[in-house]
Amino acid sequence: MLEARAHHQLKHLLRQEGGGGWPHHLTLCRLVGRSLRRGDHSLIRLAPGSAPDWLVGLLVPLAMAEIPVALVASEPLRRRLLQVELPRLRAAGLGLACWEGERAPEQARLWLLSHQGLVAAWRSGALGSRQLVIPEAELLEPLLRQALEVRLENSHWEQLRRGLPAADSSLLGLHERLSRRILAHAPSPSSQVALGPEEEAPLRQLLNLLGPLPEPWPAWLASGGPQWTSWATVDRPHLHWQLHRQPLEPLKVMGGLLEERGAVVVGLLGKGAKLAGITPKVVVDFAEPLLADPLPVYVPLRQPLPNSPHYGLHLLDHSRRLVLGQAGLTIVLVEDASLRLSLASGLAAEFGSRVGHQCTAPASNGVICCSWAWWLDHQTRLPLPCQLIVGPLPINSLEDPLTAARVAELRQQGRDWFRDLLLPEALGQLQRASASLRRGSGRLALLDGRVRCRSWGQQVLACLEPWVELSRLLPT
Repeated sequence: MLEARAHHQLKHLLRQEGGGGWPHHLTLCRLVGRSLRRGDHSLIRLAPGSAPDWLVGLLVPLAMAEIPVALVASEPLRRRLLQVELPRLRAAGLGLACWEGERAPEQARLWLLSHQGLVAAWRSGALGSRQLVIPEAELLEPLLRQALEVRLENSHWEQLRRGLPAADSSLLGLHERLSRRILAHAPSPSSQVALGPEEEAPLRQLLNLLGPLPEPWPAWLASGGPQWTSWATVDRPHLHWQLHRQPLEPLKVMGGLLEERGAVVVGLLGKGAKLAGITPKVVVDFAEPLLADPLPVYVPLRQPLPNSPHYGLHLLDHSRRLVLGQAGLTIVLVEDASLRLSLASGLAAEFGSRVGHQCTAPASNGVICCSWAWWLDHQTRLPLPCQLIVGPLPINSLEDPLTAARVAELRQQGRDWFRDLLLPEALGQLQRASASLRRGSGRLALLDGRVRCRSWGQQVLACLEPWVELSRLLPT
């Protein structure tokens, strides 16, 4: 059987390399081989912070199977596969031909796709009967939303008016009406304005009466309904705006993607995490707490809440104390741009050129103030930090139109939208952001007063297990 052959080959490979540090290589290999052979749906959850060398247990069965597979990867993972993992297999005598591009021949065993490529292949029917292998389950929903997004810019309106001159005056009137509605909205930090179905209805009704439409207008018409939400991003200095539309649950929108085909989904999800739209037949957890030294965590007992007028001074004061005397890299995570820039300015006044804002070439004892998304995207390309300072936890704001629409859907279902949606997503980000601290023996500081004074604060600390509290700061 495929499982036994892949198990034997991986065991030989690991023995040649001196053994693997991750303890579940062989188990993962057998699970993937079994799923490929049976063509079923499997969800394998890994502990956040697992080193990326677990990928070899996923790739060895793919190299030995005679089954056509589509491997879906983000750009960073694609680079790692092409530059590290596939050469590693070739050196061990496991040549795995990898096909890239918009289409792949039927005889190509491995088709490497981006999330945009997966959407295009699904729409065109080019996937055929290929099984899917998705090794970044934690990124699947947001990246699929971006791939499915329909965006309307000013040039698309002009193109539509030129193609349909008989409707020019009507289109111009609808554009002006939307402009007044969008620009009259109070400015927000995100520059986003939510749009309801009733505000888009006149445009939809007009386009349904017109002839053939240039792209992306047909996609915009086809993407309506309760499973989608719309908003505008506003460039107020130039009085410009763009329309955006994304699905709430992309796997449900992509009907038929997982039907009558096997799928292996692996990701740093944490124990018990689920993915909307996937009902796996096999679920395996490798997401127990890492067998490592406890993570030192500094969580002061009495802290102001992030919406307090004194919070900015509190964050600056504690960050200054945490940075003082540190010889390694410090990462300060603050999502709000104005608070982050103010904090970076205050730290730079104290520590000078050591402090940078989202810079990729820090000093050995540098301090980088950055957003959560920036750190999650760049942490593999930066030195291991000696400490991570977390300002407000990354709980999505209801001012974000997409978040508000997802919350509204859960409210209609009578569910606890905070504990079912916002809190799990924030904890997942915290786990992934702090994973490098365990490899570098660093420490974590949580400077959000809600950790101590909210009932859900214990869940924040529980997701960091094993950890040990730092009751006071000592020079290092």
